[in-house]
Order: sequence, then structure tokens, then C-alpha cells
Amino acid sequence: MREQFNQQLDELTSKLVHMGTLVVESLQKAIKAFINKDAEAAQKIIEEDEKINAIFIEIEEKATILIATEQPVASDLRRIMSIVKTSNNLERIGDHSVHLGKSTIRLKDEKYIEPVISMIPHMAEICIGMVNDAITAFMNSDVELAVEISKRDDQIDRLHEKLFDDIIQIMKTDPDIILQATDLLFIIRFLERLGDHVTHICEWIVYMSSGDHVELNQ
Repeated sequence: MREQFNQQLDELTSKLVHMGTLVVESLQKAIKAFINKDAEAAQKIIEEDEKINAIFIEIEEKATILIATEQPVASDLRRIMSIVKTSNNLERIGDHSVHLGKSTIRLKDEKYIEPVISMIPHMAEICIGMVNDAITAFMNSDVELAVEISKRDDQIDRLHEKLFDDIIQIMKTDPDIILQATDLLFIIRFLERLGDHVTHICEWIVYMSSGDHVELNQ
């Protein structure tokens, strides 16, 4: 019975890793579509988000069944809860790809504002690296890596603060770009929230490994 339970738990972890891979790919495609003003690619990203949502629902359902039928011990229960909570954060990160795709479609005929546009891909690159590394840290129960990843959120926050101020100043001097600037404010907010979601994932990695509830990068 224990061997069967371990196999089911490994399968649940594999689904989480697959979900994380899809989320990273979605983010990479979304920022590329945004840079290239590729509305067609952006629309595809929006449609493909259903795959990520479906895996999230499947993980929740299978985790509930495991808890209800197998009566897991404390360490197993922590792992199951961490998988569920991490999948929830990944689902929300996937939603940010959708938001970026929708903004891309709205702005496809606009002349992008510089130098703001040049900084957004850099911000996104840091975010994508955080997500990718967080999945690795989860797979390996690597607390040290999780703590290091969470510290990168400071870079995201600093970029968000600078870009926010820059966009507001541009809006004051050129009212004609207010619609684009509003979209850009939402985009950098999505990326800032993305960093927070990855930090939450890192906190669940620590909990899974040690049983300690911690607040990282406060």
C-alpha cells in the first residue's frame, strides 16, 4: 500500500512539474508576442491557458482523493499541501500570460513608448528565471535555492517602482499615450505580482521540507 501511495505522490509531483513547464513556456511566448506585436501568437497563448487550468483542477482533485483515502503521515501531507498551493500559484502566473496576451492585442497598432518598452522584457526575463528555478527547487526540495530565488523579488520590485514612476511622468507630458500607458501600468503590475507568486512557492518549498511556515523576502 505504501509503494502504491508513493507512486501516486510521485505522479502528482510530475503533474506539477509539467504544469510549471507549460507556465514557463507560456510566459516566454507571451513576452515574445508582446515585443513583436504578434496578435495572432497572443491569441493562441490566451486559448492555451485552458491546458494549464485543466492540470490545476486535476491536481486539486487527485490531492483531495489522496488525503481522503490514504491518510498520509505528516511529511506526506505537507508535500501534498505544498503541491496544491504551488499549483494554485502557477495557475495565477499563467493568468498573467493571458493578461499580457490581451494587452498585446490591444496595443498591436501602437508605437511603443521608449525607454519603458526596453525595460519590460528585462523584468519579464527575471520573472521567468524565478519560475523556472522554483520548479527545480521544488523537485529537489532545495530550501537553499528557494530562499535565494525569493530574494530576486527585490529586483522585480525595484524595476516596478522605476517603471511606474517613468510611465506616470510620460502620461503627464503626453496625454495622447494615456491608453497605452495604462496598459503598460497593468503589465508591470502583473510582473510584480508574478514575483510575489514565486516567493509564495518558495515558502511552500520550505514548509514541505521542514514543516516551518516562513515569510520570505519581507
